[in-house]
Amino acid sequence: MPRSRPSRAGTGDLLQVDRSAMRPLAERMRPARLDEMVGQRRLVAEGTALRTAVEAGKIHSMVLWGPPGCGKTTLALLLAHYADAEFKAISAVLSGLPEVRQVLAEAAHRFDGGRRTVLFVDEVHRFNKTQQDAFLPHIERGTIVFVGATTENPSFELNSALLSRCRVHVMEPVSPDDIIDTLRRALIDGERGLGDRGLRIDDALLRMIAVAADGDVRRALTLLEIAAELAGEGGDVTAGTLEQVLADRTRRFDKGGEQFYDQISALHKCVRSSNPDGALYWLARMLDGGCDPGYLARRMTRMAVEDVGLADPRALQMAIDAWEAFDRLGSPEGELALAQLVIYLASTAKSNAGYMAFNQAKRDVREYGTQDVPMHFRNAPTKLMKELGYGTGYQYDHDAEDGIALDQTAFPDAMGERVYYEPVARGMEIKLKDKLDALRAARAEAIAKAREAGDD
Repeated sequence: MPRSRPSRAGTGDLLQVDRSAMRPLAERMRPARLDEMVGQRRLVAEGTALRTAVEAGKIHSMVLWGPPGCGKTTLALLLAHYADAEFKAISAVLSGLPEVRQVLAEAAHRFDGGRRTVLFVDEVHRFNKTQQDAFLPHIERGTIVFVGATTENPSFELNSALLSRCRVHVMEPVSPDDIIDTLRRALIDGERGLGDRGLRIDDALLRMIAVAADGDVRRALTLLEIAAELAGEGGDVTAGTLEQVLADRTRRFDKGGEQFYDQISALHKCVRSSNPDGALYWLARMLDGGCDPGYLARRMTRMAVEDVGLADPRALQMAIDAWEAFDRLGSPEGELALAQLVIYLASTAKSNAGYMAFNQAKRDVREYGTQDVPMHFRNAPTKLMKELGYGTGYQYDHDAEDGIALDQTAFPDAMGERVYYEPVARGMEIKLKDKLDALRAARAEAIAKAREAGDD
């Protein structure tokens, strides 16, 4: 006998079940109360100021700053839940000013009716100044409780006017142990998770997923869901299964954001502090994250000049050679040249004396303005110039005793003699320091004698 067609009501129920089942595991397992949140203990643990305020329904406008998958959206949803407020979400990537104005108008209407709105703005740093300014009067009036989420440093990316009306809460990557707790809960939860599938997975493999997620709970649950699909109903998630799932995993890295600049800062400072192991780690991290190796070669060439300097002049040539080697070999072979360079830069003697000397010279240029070149240093290619005294008194150093005219001044008269370059007692600068110390003392004595003779 042919099967009878399901009723319309039955179809509706089935569709409702299907819609729920089609939601990703990460969405289904989203915490419904503060106790279910993993990580962020500093913010939402029992007794913290934020948790106490949220549980009392006394919420404030805020900016949530943290990496992907750390719980920013979840916390915003919980704020609305505990405050019995309407939750509205917009994305700065997808929404423009017209959409923002419409949402704000709806929130104002809702406010007039006695109900608050929690407006969650994802990736708020992508809104320009005009778009950010649109929220200000509504935050001040209390029309909305503004919750902005950003992965970038708010100090650099958000208007000061918006920041002054919001409290910034820093959220951290979720630890592997906390992620493992979430994965276990998903495996036993038969209503929202995978508990009805009878899956089996070792703790060691759960840790592999947690580590691969790199602090991102959403990513961890997605990886577990993919592994569950491969294992099948009642199946085992094996090391072979995870090998397929984790084959193309990448670490968190933003080529243009704060994380990028934090990592290049760490690399530079490890070189400066003569820690080749730390420098090598940060180089590997940046290469692994997709940083342009040419950028790294350029920055390390700068390190050779700024931080190694004349303590080891070979470092600059080695940097240029490593850069050229990478350009010829490409990745991944050329990366070894960069690795050897960073080890050498971190291991060799350091001096920023040249860097500091140049900065002092530039400061004097700004302070003293356009000073005349001393007459004895001026060139005199014409008869008029000679008659005006150009070149008068110049001493050709090769004709002087020991090849140096010690009593010949080098600076404009208004400045007097200056000392910028102070070699350090490290590396090759040790010899330079000994030589220059003796030479400067002799020059000061010779100039003083010349001035006494001139006075007489």
